[in-house]
Amino acid sequence: MEITVKKIYHNGETRIALYFPYDTSMQLSVRDIGAKYSKTHRCWHLPYTKTDFANLKSLPYTLHLPNGKKVAGNERRENPPIAQQGDLPRPYPRDNAEHKSPHEVERFPDLKVFDSIGNYWVFTLGYRQAIVKKLQAIKGVYWNKTHKCYMAVQHAQVRGKIHEAIGYEFLPLPEEKPDKPARSHCIQLHPHPEDKRWVQVHLPDSFAIIDKVRRLAFSRYSKSTQCYLLPAAGEVLETLQLALESDHIQWDNHLPKGYLHKKNLPKRKHLDLSNTKQGLLNQVPETARPVFEQYINALMARNYSVSTIRNYGNAFMRFYRDMAFRDPKELTESEVVGYLASLMEQGLSSTSGHMMVNALLFYYREVAKLHGWQLKLPRPKKEKKLPSVLTKDECIRIFNTVTNPKHKLMLLLTYGAGLRNSETVHLQWRDILTDEYKIHIKGAKGKKDRLVMLPLFILEQLSTHKSMHPRTQAHHYVFEGQHQGEPYSTRSLQQIMRRAVKDSGIQKHVTVHTLRHSFATHLLESGTDIRYIQGLLGHKSISTTTIYTHLTEQKVRNISSPLDDLGLDNSKK
Repeated sequence: MEITVKKIYHNGETRIALYFPYDTSMQLSVRDIGAKYSKTHRCWHLPYTKTDFANLKSLPYTLHLPNGKKVAGNERRENPPIAQQGDLPRPYPRDNAEHKSPHEVERFPDLKVFDSIGNYWVFTLGYRQAIVKKLQAIKGVYWNKTHKCYMAVQHAQVRGKIHEAIGYEFLPLPEEKPDKPARSHCIQLHPHPEDKRWVQVHLPDSFAIIDKVRRLAFSRYSKSTQCYLLPAAGEVLETLQLALESDHIQWDNHLPKGYLHKKNLPKRKHLDLSNTKQGLLNQVPETARPVFEQYINALMARNYSVSTIRNYGNAFMRFYRDMAFRDPKELTESEVVGYLASLMEQGLSSTSGHMMVNALLFYYREVAKLHGWQLKLPRPKKEKKLPSVLTKDECIRIFNTVTNPKHKLMLLLTYGAGLRNSETVHLQWRDILTDEYKIHIKGAKGKKDRLVMLPLFILEQLSTHKSMHPRTQAHHYVFEGQHQGEPYSTRSLQQIMRRAVKDSGIQKHVTVHTLRHSFATHLLESGTDIRYIQGLLGHKSISTTTIYTHLTEQKVRNISSPLDDLGLDNSKK
């Protein structure tokens, strides 16, 4: 008797397939050498190894190999006469299209190949569960639900995998496309004909280069000139050359002498104010813009901070929108008071209520100039809440869960110096006074500068971070964000803290600002004078700092309850 030997792929592995007519003795023989039966392929199979093939040749059966050769088996015991190849019964019915020989075209009468669409082959094939699973596992093969057909990327490897999955070659060879001309890696710099503060940057057709330029700070795309614009400042072009240093770019500079000047470099304050103003104005209709723009301009003229302009602007915009964009000058005091009462009724927090009152007072006193009309707005009573504080052990647990050196350094510095979230991400290298072991915080909350301590523990880590990120020295920020030349995002730092708290298993409501609260509390517990803590935190009033006196564990532990002094006996019920 004969065993037809073939090579198949089963469960992601190459196997030796054994096809033979139903015979109990043959099944017992192949099972003895470790063969298993596959219902999918309707055959017995062995691992595709030399050892298993040698064991197969030791059986007293003739092996019919794929190349047409026959290998006589071991005939040490009596066997029935070998049947002729033509008399060999097929291992599966001929009318089952799924299990016909893969070398026969009639196995797939429903296979149709259509004209290619772009870079895709298009073909249809009747549903066969085993083949469908294999086609779905091939990267580059897609099922089009609309047209009920398969679409495959015209690639030699994809073609080979499809033929291997189906067992039949039917796709044509991918057409050889003419080689594209080499892209010119040359950047052209031209002066802007309408505004000398900008430089036109014409880039080659390379996604990698375009993506790097797009991520640069102050970079913007001009549809009219079909190029990118960068400020006409030498620092900006140096940053551009540093970002594209690894791309071996050729530079074609058409800028006249003296075109680049430091005065053309936009300031961070200018960008933040303009973006904040434009973002607020985009949220109101055109008919309401004059009043709202007048309000924003009044805030900017008084040199209010970006956060104050944003908070006041959002509060006044909410009031203006809820009043159906009526002229605020025509509203009566009772209408304004009734509106504030409705906000409190909706569950508005006292902090948001105070912000709304301040925004309205600013409008009526500074913008509308209604000094004769005494608008006495009610002040919602502010809740007194104690901030959440971490113990020293909890701080250690949080820091140990952070594996990224940059992320860990940001959290350590926030806790070690008592910084706010924005102060950490906007920290610049020039603000770190290594020789004095201090950090100069500039333009913090309330437009105040202060000096804070530089922890000795992170000096070496700062030096390592500086050597690993040499580009941050050119862009000044210690922790650079996604876009070159811009600081790290405060929201991203919050996400880092949120993930670290979750991994440490701490159940408290903890944010990045909690590290600042913990810094002050731990200093107070160690005996530091509260006046020094006030200066380190940058508090204007000592009353703001005294809140941490309610959070110190050591003070609370030293206080005993009067119940403990009564001397009651717990043994008596």
